[in-house]
Amino acid sequence: MSVSLAVTHLVPLAKEVDEDKVTPGVLGFIVFAVMALAVWGLMKSMTKHMGKVDFKESPDPDASVEETATDVAGKATPAKG
Repeated sequence: MSVSLAVTHLVPLAKEVDEDKVTPGVLGFIVFAVMALAVWGLMKSMTKHMGKVDFKESPDPDASVEETATDVAGKATPAKG
């Protein structure tokens, strides 16, 4: 309810500009600022969550030694069979 009340107060501010000019006005700036704050908050949250992720993969206990063997470059070698 308070959002619609705030918008009704901001619409007259947007009407005060010259009718011959096309500008985003105060309302456009407020919308942009809110979107910028939302993106900043999402990026901060994503950084916090990505910090909790462990990227090291543990070896599969069921895999045979041949399947988990790696060569010098660190690439998996094909299983010989």
